[in-house]
Amino acid sequence: MFDEDEPPRPKRRLIPLVLDTLGVDELREYIAELRAEIARVDGDIAKKQGHRSQAESFFKAPSRSDE
Repeated sequence: MFDEDEPPRPKRRLIPLVLDTLGVDELREYIAELRAEIARVDGDIAKKQGHRSQAESFFKAPSRSDE
C-alpha cells in the first residue's frame, strides 16, 4: 500500500545497470552511450525551444511605433 504522507516517487526513465559486473572498457562504452543519449535529448530540447520562440514571436502583438 502507499503511504499518503510520502511524496510520490519520481518515474525513472533509465534502468540503472549493475556496474559491479562491468569491466573498465564496458563502463567507458556505457558512458559514451549515456553521453550520446544526453546529446540527443539536448538537441530535442533546443529544437522545441526554437519552435516555441518562433510561435511566441508569430503570435506576439505588433509593436506600435507611432506612439
